[in-house]
Amino acid sequence: MDYITHRTTEGERWDILALRYYRDVSRQNVLISANRALFAGFAVPARLPAGLTLQVPLIDVPVASTDDRLPPWKR
Repeated sequence: MDYITHRTTEGERWDILALRYYRDVSRQNVLISANRALFAGFAVPARLPAGLTLQVPLIDVPVASTDDRLPPWKR
């Protein structure tokens, strides 16, 4: 699996990162799983400390086709 890296800033959260990278907060588990080793023996925090380098897996994110979902007068 391919990854990109993300350097955290104080107070970032998994859900916000999932929204940023995947446009879906429910994919925060993908990020947590890829970075679990950073917290070996500890609970994974909801708010991340500044300065962590996270691996962000590159996954296929479906792109919604907006034209076919809009009414004809808004296309």
